[in-house]
Amino acid sequence: MGVVIRLGGWTGGVMQHPEPSFDNTYMQDHAALLLRCYRHWTRRDLIDTALSPAEAARALYLAPFVLLSHDTHADPRFNYANQTAQGLFELPWTEIVGMPSRYSADPLARDAREQLLARVAAAGYIDDYSGVRIAHSGKRFLVHHATVWNLFDEHGLSFGQAACFSEWTPIRTE
Repeated sequence: MGVVIRLGGWTGGVMQHPEPSFDNTYMQDHAALLLRCYRHWTRRDLIDTALSPAEAARALYLAPFVLLSHDTHADPRFNYANQTAQGLFELPWTEIVGMPSRYSADPLARDAREQLLARVAAAGYIDDYSGVRIAHSGKRFLVHHATVWNLFDEHGLSFGQAACFSEWTPIRTE
């Protein structure tokens, strides 16, 4: 049975991966993919490269910046959201993972989101994205200076896309 939620039109989902924890080494394989691809495209590191794989995975999950990724489905679904992302979008792991990522954007901004994803697909990454996103409660916020990058496996096959950002501004509606 799916978890019922409501976010920008999303009304249900099924968790696909257990929440990162000590028991599953904070999804260290997925964390390694995020880090490797980020480094490939940007030539920068998200976190300290001296950390062990398990420590790096834990550091990403607990990081003070938002980190999300989605899969390669025709309607991509989130397959990772760190704790900062869960807090900002007001959804626990069990509800955000499996949700179509398009529901993180305001319905009026979804065409712009599609253009963003196409731009990333063509260029490999961008590091200048700003746009409006929506939390579970309906609160909107403006993301500043996000980096969005393509994910690929060890054979070069597409594995989805990821995004990170550390700056956002609430949008007040009166």
